[in-house]
Amino acid sequence: MRFHYAESMTAVANYVPLAQAAEANGYAGYVIPDSLIYPKASDTQYSYTKDGGREFLENKPFVESFILATAIGIATSKLEMTTNVVKLPVRPPLYSAKLVSSIAALTNNRFNFGVGLSVWPEDYAAMGVDFAKRGKRFDECIEIVRGLCAGGYFEFHGEFYDLDPVKLNPVPTKPLPILIGGFSDAALKRAARHDGFMHAGNGTREEMAAMFAKIQDYRVEAGTQDKPYRIFATAMGEMTLDAVKRNQDIGITDMPIAFRNLYAVEEDTQPLQQKIDDLTRFADQVIAKL
Repeated sequence: MRFHYAESMTAVANYVPLAQAAEANGYAGYVIPDSLIYPKASDTQYSYTKDGGREFLENKPFVESFILATAIGIATSKLEMTTNVVKLPVRPPLYSAKLVSSIAALTNNRFNFGVGLSVWPEDYAAMGVDFAKRGKRFDECIEIVRGLCAGGYFEFHGEFYDLDPVKLNPVPTKPLPILIGGFSDAALKRAARHDGFMHAGNGTREEMAAMFAKIQDYRVEAGTQDKPYRIFATAMGEMTLDAVKRNQDIGITDMPIAFRNLYAVEEDTQPLQQKIDDLTRFADQVIAKL
C-alpha cells in the first residue's frame, strides 16, 4: 500500500510545506484536485456529495493542477504527484500533453496523470467545447496525450482532432501513467484499458470490491490484465491500521488520505502546524506499522 496526502481547497501557501512534510514522513505522493471555474448558476448535480450539492466549492482556492504539480515536484525529491482528476476533454489535448511531458521531465518521471470527464456542462461551455460525445472526445484526448508523450513523431486523425506528424521535446523517459476517474460502466471499461483507476472514496468497502472486480473482468477483456495496475481510493477522516489492511485486501494499492471533510461548506481555517501534526501522527501510527 502506498499513501498519498490529499489536502486540498486550503490556503495556497500551505501546499508546498505540506508536501515537504508528507515526503519527510514517508508518504509516497500528493494528490492534486482540478477545477477550472465555479459557475454562478447551475442546475447540475455534483456526483460525489450525498445531496448532489456543490456549495462546498464556493470561494475555495484551486491552483491550476499542472502548476501545483510542478511546484510540489520542484520542492520535493521523491514524492509522486497525481492529479485527481484533470478534466481532460475540456482542454486542448496537444497542450495538455506538452504540460504533462514537461512536468514529468522536470520531476524525473514522478507525475501520474489522473484524468476524467467533467460533470459540469458549464466547464465545456466556458472552454468552447461541445458537451455532446464527450466520452469519445475523452478517448481521443487520451490517445493524443499518450502518443505525444511517447516520443518521436505522432499523428492523429479522429472525429474531433486532426493532427499532422509532430513531436514534443522533452518527453518522459518512462511511459506516462494514465489513471482514469469516474464511476460509470464506461469509466470502468476505460480504466481497464489504461494504467489505473481513481476511486473517489465514496461507497462501502463491499461496493468498492465489486467495482474493482468488474474492472479486473474488463482488463481481461481488454488483454491488459498482466500489466502493472494501480487503484487509488481516497479516505477522509481517521483511518486505522486494520481499516487500511481491509482496503488492501480488496485490491486498493494507493490510498490518498485527507484528515478533514473536504466537502464541508466552510472555509478551511485549520492551522498549518495542525495539518502537519495530523499527517505525522498517521505516519507514526499506520504507515510505519504496515
